[in-house]
Amino acid sequence: MLLMLKLLVSTLLLSSFLYANATGDKIEDFLSDKFEENPRLSSVSVNVEDIVPLKNLKGWDAYIIDINAKLKNKQKSVIKQKMIWFSNGHVITKDLTDMQSGQSYTEMVKPKFKDKYYRKENLIYGNANAKHKIAIFSDPLCPFCRKYVPGAIKEMKKYPQKFAVYYYHFPLDRLHPASVPIVKAALAAKLQGVKDVVLKLYNIKVNPRERDIKKILVAFNKAEGTHITKKDLKSKAVLKELKYDLNVANDIMVGGTPTVYLDGVNDRTKNKYKEVK
Repeated sequence: MLLMLKLLVSTLLLSSFLYANATGDKIEDFLSDKFEENPRLSSVSVNVEDIVPLKNLKGWDAYIIDINAKLKNKQKSVIKQKMIWFSNGHVITKDLTDMQSGQSYTEMVKPKFKDKYYRKENLIYGNANAKHKIAIFSDPLCPFCRKYVPGAIKEMKKYPQKFAVYYYHFPLDRLHPASVPIVKAALAAKLQGVKDVVLKLYNIKVNPRERDIKKILVAFNKAEGTHITKKDLKSKAVLKELKYDLNVANDIMVGGTPTVYLDGVNDRTKNKYKEVK
């Protein structure tokens, strides 16, 4: 993902370009032409997935872009990435910043959480037909997640007809390498029928930088009361489930943890569930 971003940014040396009549099709054509100037790319496909009007900037829209590209030296490798661009019909730019708050508009715009992502495999508590749906993306070793996720889930699980809680594993492997085997172990345990796996994850006591699988599994099994082995982590079913969660996170541009969606809308406060009557 970072490689793709560097490749794309390298083709766009200016932060903005003059461009008239910026419809979705014209945006696609414009960006395709620019990206194809990169000599390291053999092919590029650009698709506008969604257009989000910016409420505080009249005439400006955010364009959520899907990009698929192939490297010339790696034809079999397809790189997929989402990007957000902004245009007012005359100018297109990669970022906009609010001068009063200093906040980037890129952080304010998020792709929609699609209904198809509410799978039974990700439902950990509540009734699938509950009035409200909560989607949580979390790394069990993230210090912010450890403070927020257990308490939020315990509160929501009290009301199964009000909240359907969906959980998606999003291990931040560069910051917490131990989280990857822990997440795989959690998926293996769930597939074996172990209950309340997610909540127990936040009780695991292990150095987030630990890379010794044996030590990580000892800590995991102690917290979960399981007997997950190194072999279990390599299960095709486990890898498939983790890949699914990561693909969902990539599709809606999850960048950090915890990330929370309430009824399909990104909840930056992470506490709007408390306001639900």
